Amino acid sequence: MFEVIRKRDGREASFDPSKITEAIFKAAKAEGGEDRQKALELTLEVMKVLGEEFGGKGFSVEDVQDIVEKVLIEKGHARTAKAYILYRAERTRYREGKSDLMDVVEEILKETNRENANVGNSPSAKMLQIASAASKQYYLDRLIAPEFAEAHRSGDIHIHDLDFYGKTLNCVQIPLGQLLQQGFSNGHGYIRPPKRPASAAALAAIILQSSQNDMFGGQSFPFFDRDMAPFVENASDGETYQAMEALIYNLNSMHSRAGAQVPFSSLNIGADTSDGGRSVAKNILLAYDAGLGNGENPIFPNIIFRVKEGINLNPEDPNYDLFQLAMRVAAKRMNPTFSFMDSSFNQQFGSDVAYMGCRTRVIGNRHGEAVTERRGNLSFTTVNLPRLALKSKGSLGEFYRLLESTVALACEQLYQRYRVQADLKVKDMPFVMGQRLYLGSDNLKSCDPIKEAIKHGTLSVGFIGLAETLVSLTGKHHGESDDSQAIGISIVQFMSRLVEKAAEDYDLNYTFIATPAEGLSGRFIKLDREQYGLIPGVTDGEYYTNSFHIPVSYDISYMDKISKEGPYHKYTNAGHISYVEFPAPPINNGEAVQAVVKHMKNSDMGYAGINFPIDFCESCRYLGVIDEDQCPQCGSREIRRVRRITGYLSTVDRFNDAKVVELRNRKAHCF
Repeated sequence: MFEVIRKRDGREASFDPSKITEAIFKAAKAEGGEDRQKALELTLEVMKVLGEEFGGKGFSVEDVQDIVEKVLIEKGHARTAKAYILYRAERTRYREGKSDLMDVVEEILKETNRENANVGNSPSAKMLQIASAASKQYYLDRLIAPEFAEAHRSGDIHIHDLDFYGKTLNCVQIPLGQLLQQGFSNGHGYIRPPKRPASAAALAAIILQSSQNDMFGGQSFPFFDRDMAPFVENASDGETYQAMEALIYNLNSMHSRAGAQVPFSSLNIGADTSDGGRSVAKNILLAYDAGLGNGENPIFPNIIFRVKEGINLNPEDPNYDLFQLAMRVAAKRMNPTFSFMDSSFNQQFGSDVAYMGCRTRVIGNRHGEAVTERRGNLSFTTVNLPRLALKSKGSLGEFYRLLESTVALACEQLYQRYRVQADLKVKDMPFVMGQRLYLGSDNLKSCDPIKEAIKHGTLSVGFIGLAETLVSLTGKHHGESDDSQAIGISIVQFMSRLVEKAAEDYDLNYTFIATPAEGLSGRFIKLDREQYGLIPGVTDGEYYTNSFHIPVSYDISYMDKISKEGPYHKYTNAGHISYVEFPAPPINNGEAVQAVVKHMKNSDMGYAGINFPIDFCESCRYLGVIDEDQCPQCGSREIRRVRRITGYLSTVDRFNDAKVVELRNRKAHCF
């Protein structure tokens, strides 16, 4: 009698009544109790019931827990019973979490998770993904407040980069000029300032990698041409070209994050009119145009060309030739993308606004000067817009009510994360904070918390699926209907005002982003389909449309697409991007590229690019659109297919399933 107990996996183990006593005592202590003797008496009562119901044998852990709850309630210990039930639920969730984690690990050991298209399938990548899965589980179970964890799990919101929740920050616009002029240390001794283009470019790559190792998001040089200019002033074009070529090689081969991926690097160029700055911009573009060693399309860096009247837009402007070169290279390589300094929301900052390839924009600052350099996004959380439309059952009033409460939830969650991040110490980010990359970090010591620095960063609320939201609410998306377009702008404007209010309420730099949804686009729609079923135009696909974009499968001219998406840019102050899809590289159609870019500018866009297929035969080096599974020139099946995903370039074999379907659905925009 009372010798064994059946565990949850069916195995039998020795029965130990002291475990019942300990569980009851812990529940009582949670409610302020201190009477262990009472816990012993209640244990005896539990064993009495076990004897009556099971004859003292053949019972399971679950049976014992059920009887404990029953005894506590019947003996008048309701508050202790409640604490015990909550503890039991927490332990159940913990066990299930461990089980789910083991399932995820098993899948990762077979093939690397494709949530991020720039993570490979190497052993290091697998280890990174296993650590990532464990971190996510830990934070959801142990650190994040239950209401936020549940909102994430259920799909009301999505907490991005959950695996890094309490470890570090998202991204930063790196002060390259400061580091090159003063020298720096990345942990193994002081590196003195360079003197020639080659060493400056080599150090620029090291700086990007060192910063990436401290952070989970993108790394950018906001003024690459300006900051590199002093090191090329006395160099020949050939020497500068070699340095830029080496930088591109490094950024496509220098793996960071435990050897799993290269830095998410962006370089902003185009506005420096000095001889040195022009030489840097010209040669980085020419080196990118040439490609990698066999002519392959580079994946990184993402080059962002600033467009501004008086500097490069018109024939009389000093950098007009660089603008022409940038469009020529973009027509072949998809990069550079283009940022527009004359847009209604960028113009007040001159040419100082810098973007990142993922679309991130940081400029306004409640706690200091409005600058881009030495600042970045801390973290961001996305609202599931289509779900709110489905919940509201077509009622706009109910939709806006749900939207207001969900944005408030996301802002509160971001604040909780901010407090966790603010408690990190300088030594936790030894390069970014220790080498004074971040604004406000200058006087911080190794063991100081980083709060004084990160108050200059941004906390961003995002959204995806505006198109599906409008279909749910009106029957048509904004590409199909002017009325839907008006409602779409109203929704995004409403969210923007809510985020602005959060900035006032919390006195922090809350901003509003058009979310770069990669793994998320398939996650949200899967959860919503399970709950609401197949709804045409809403949940019947494999992904939700990115942010405010017109659905990629919709037939629309490039003029109309740009005109429709342009108005949304000014409301999404944390970042935005729009694309036009070409059927093939427009290498011989420079007029079309220029017409597209200028129409983007005239439509008040902040950041945009052109997309098209880039296929490369790794056997014969044929470069073009390869529709079949084999090269038309040599018959090889070793085809490298490069496409854009969430702002950055990647190879198609690394796209997740949802993005593969989205890629297949993309239609070229007519002219």
